[in-house]
Amino acid sequence: MSSSTTPVALKAAILIVSTTAAQDPATDSADVTLRQVFDEQQAQWEVHESKIVPDDVVQIQKQIIHWTNQATAANGDNNTNTINLIVTTGGTGFAVSDQTPEAVSALLHKNAPGLVHGMLAASLQVTPFAMMSRPVAGVRNGTVIITLPGSPKGAKENLQAVIKMLPHACMQAAGANSRALHKGGVKKLEQEAGVEGGGGRGHGHGQGHGHGHKHHDHGEHRGGEGGCGAHGHGHKHGHAGLVRHTTPSENPKSNDPSLGPSRRHRESPYPMLSVSEALSQIAQHTPIPQIVTSKVDSSLIGAVLAQDVLARENVPAFRASIVDGYAVVVPQDGNMRGVFPVVSVSHAAPGDGENMPTLKEGEIARITTGAPLPPGATSVIMVEDTVLVSTTTSKTEDAEDGKGVEEEKEVEILAADKVREGENVREVGSDIKQGQLILGKGDQVSAVGGEIGLLAAVGVGEVQVYRRPVVGVLSTGDEIVDHDRPGDLRLGEVRDTNRPTLISAARDWGYEVIDLGVARDKAGTLEETLRQALRQVDVVITTGGVSMGELDLLKPTIERSLGGTIHFGRVAMKPGKPTTFATVPVKDNDGERVSKVIFSLPGNPASALVTFHLFVLPSLHQMSGVSPPGLPKVPVTLGHDFSLDRSRPEYHRAIVSVSRDGVLTAVSTGGQRSSRVGSMKGANALLCMPCGPEPLRKGAKVEALLMGGLRSDV
Repeated sequence: MSSSTTPVALKAAILIVSTTAAQDPATDSADVTLRQVFDEQQAQWEVHESKIVPDDVVQIQKQIIHWTNQATAANGDNNTNTINLIVTTGGTGFAVSDQTPEAVSALLHKNAPGLVHGMLAASLQVTPFAMMSRPVAGVRNGTVIITLPGSPKGAKENLQAVIKMLPHACMQAAGANSRALHKGGVKKLEQEAGVEGGGGRGHGHGQGHGHGHKHHDHGEHRGGEGGCGAHGHGHKHGHAGLVRHTTPSENPKSNDPSLGPSRRHRESPYPMLSVSEALSQIAQHTPIPQIVTSKVDSSLIGAVLAQDVLARENVPAFRASIVDGYAVVVPQDGNMRGVFPVVSVSHAAPGDGENMPTLKEGEIARITTGAPLPPGATSVIMVEDTVLVSTTTSKTEDAEDGKGVEEEKEVEILAADKVREGENVREVGSDIKQGQLILGKGDQVSAVGGEIGLLAAVGVGEVQVYRRPVVGVLSTGDEIVDHDRPGDLRLGEVRDTNRPTLISAARDWGYEVIDLGVARDKAGTLEETLRQALRQVDVVITTGGVSMGELDLLKPTIERSLGGTIHFGRVAMKPGKPTTFATVPVKDNDGERVSKVIFSLPGNPASALVTFHLFVLPSLHQMSGVSPPGLPKVPVTLGHDFSLDRSRPEYHRAIVSVSRDGVLTAVSTGGQRSSRVGSMKGANALLCMPCGPEPLRKGAKVEALLMGGLRSDV
């Protein structure tokens, strides 16, 4: 390399040093985490290969030598497989088995203490325990080698701290002309690397960790998305549109929010995704459904079956009468007119049909609806087609007066037409046959009761279903007070509207919800609250703290403290622009590593409820096995003119009603300001409105996402 031009893609290799992962690669998550760091660098890097070796000096060195010998070969034949960078993860602590620094140090031709200092300096800003790491960095045969901690979080932070400087280091190590490389001075190098000189900047923690001054957007008194003000924040109560005097590219970004508000991001570092792109990210990263065994009772309502269900027995299990009347033996000619003796009785009671004598031609047996036919009976004559001829009195223990019970002795059958065998009889298995498929995998159990009744009818007491995730709802902000706290609000306080609203919405969709309360605007407090929440629930929903305020700590806490991945942090929509979706690796009760979901919704009440239905619900459905996930979509006709937002598609709160002729018509709920919780009152739909300069006129067709039942305008 003879110029300062960065190659299209430098090649990196990842070496996982872990005896556990070497035995079971599924236990490793560092590889995925580090690949994400490389992917974030705008195609500068290609992860050429990754390997797992145990905590063994010989095996560590063997793999590094194999990779770095490719660099030696490349000097002779321009081998395109040259590895420019090797990062190891694991074995850098003080444990007896931690030998990575010693294994790597022995192989280095040049040491790189500056890279080590950069990683330690960045880590010490996160935790004093960074002192317990023993990183090593240097060059062997033209390949830069760096050792990273074994935890995915620590490895990610260390690599992010130096990643922007590594292309320059790799080019020099590979033999680039230093004079040409440094032409233009340090400022030019800083500009090419995307770092800023002075004040300790350029650590590389610019992956979305700074989020500006406090505009929590929670409740009627919170500001709009993207950092616009609210009551008490210096903006007028009229809630006019956002006013910005620079373009995004004009206003420079700084990187680490822990350095203070003077160095925070001045704009969101997260790319703006479309709604469809955001939904795609949710579908891709939502954990797969888990299968559990559930009893067949009311708790099954809303659950989705994880396997086919076959009938365990016939329904009915015996030949049964479908009317009150008389069981008969039909003669060959079908003539049943005449007077017949009543020889037995069959009731719909357990064991009543057992030991019943066989019915012979010329005899009849009184029978009730649902009762088993006596042996030999072939049909049932309805009681309406008979006349009582004579009775008899029988003494039984049931007779209260001791005088006996009057019973039918003879009955005349009035059937003028030919009687056929099987009349008024339910044959064995005529409703459901044993072994028949009654419900299929993916069927959802409704509250109407049909599915539960069907399972009960065939004797199924337990079924395999997809476990419904447990949801936790958390509000954030020092200004938030419980909605039912007595007394007047003090200046700056806001009643919590989002938490009770979202809890109600999630429960209405059939999910167990845990109230996580309110977290204050302190990084340590928020981190501990989220860690505790992730021990209890599968999905955490937070509101507030996702805009550009210096106390908007959710995104940096998720990334830096929890080791999570933010899959998107901004969506091109109104309301709901700062909506954030992240996954966090945690260990379950069995010690297995699993992924849990965090949705950080805007603080404005309307925004929170809209984004819950648009983004959170599809994720909950996917984890529950519900297909297709999300709200049902139907075409509707606008009942009046609707104004459009000029720059973002809008999800307009509306009331959809159905006319007598089946036409679905939508009308607005009124003002759509994102802080106006009243815009959700009575709403049963979100209208998918495009952006544009002109309004959509009455009669235009749009799609609506149905949140509730249709109204009738009849």
